[in-house]
Amino acid sequence: MTLDQLPATSREVRLASYPTGDVTLDHFELAESALSEPGEGQVVVRNDWMALGSVARDQMNPDTKLPIPVFQPGIAMWGRTVGTVVRSNSPDLGVGDLVEHFSGWREYAVGAAHDFSKRDRNLLPGPEFFLSQGPTAWHGMVGTADVREGDVVFVSGATNGVGALAGQIARLRGAKRVIGSTGSKEKIDFLVDELGFDAAFDYHDGPVAEQLVALAPDGLDVVFDNVGGEQFEAAVRVASRGARFALCGALAGQHGGDGGSPRLPLMSVITKDLTLRGFATLHTPDQIEHWNARFGEWLREDRVVFPHTVVEGGVPALPEAFIALLERRYSGTVLVRLS
Repeated sequence: MTLDQLPATSREVRLASYPTGDVTLDHFELAESALSEPGEGQVVVRNDWMALGSVARDQMNPDTKLPIPVFQPGIAMWGRTVGTVVRSNSPDLGVGDLVEHFSGWREYAVGAAHDFSKRDRNLLPGPEFFLSQGPTAWHGMVGTADVREGDVVFVSGATNGVGALAGQIARLRGAKRVIGSTGSKEKIDFLVDELGFDAAFDYHDGPVAEQLVALAPDGLDVVFDNVGGEQFEAAVRVASRGARFALCGALAGQHGGDGGSPRLPLMSVITKDLTLRGFATLHTPDQIEHWNARFGEWLREDRVVFPHTVVEGGVPALPEAFIALLERRYSGTVLVRLS
């Protein structure tokens, strides 16, 4: 379809009902909405790529404690997306411009121009690269944990979109040793051979604390925790004095269990003088632009890779892809090609 053509309708995924346990295809509804020309100050955007994240599972809980809106049954869901302006009734954006926004889970987005952030196509190798979770990884690893030269670093849940970049950032910042946890031999090879981690282990293979001690006998200086549960408890046990923790997520308890709520060994935190800091991922435009510029430079210099999985099939493929994400069948950032 050329930029001059608009369909009469746009397909979208709506939340059918709130799940009380595992998410299934029955919790989603594929529907169509009328697509019209933009009003004054508005644009129409063809969505090209959308990133899927496990945080959307929390948005499917009406009583979520996260500082983000929850999805509403019968209404199109939303998520981080890049697309191309195909109609413009605003001086701020022109047809053909690349924009980033949060009106995903649909083929087209219509809205005020100021709701879309223009991106420079020449900055990164492709539009999908703007959907990396680098801003979160950088914020946690650098702004929160203050990773330094010579640190021994542990990243739990290291094959997800955030962890895969967090480990590479630690290496680029001069960490002496970067260790990751994951769930299979295949993913261990991915972390070590493709992403440059110094070591990785499968948390299924035995007590996590024992595996960490074997890989970091002198202790951990930085912990970037995506998981919580046993892995957090183990990291506290193995931490060196003065270690810094960036608490990013709690995957162990995110899908109906309580594994993400670990016991906090308080005396270890006190006697080791540990710093435990949680952080939210609400980034400013300046933080995003700073990351994109740095990311582009590192990519051109072959100093970093963008680990991601591409899912084909457009908007209809989103529900099944999201369930596969929750089941941890992917590595890196999960990107669905929408057009």
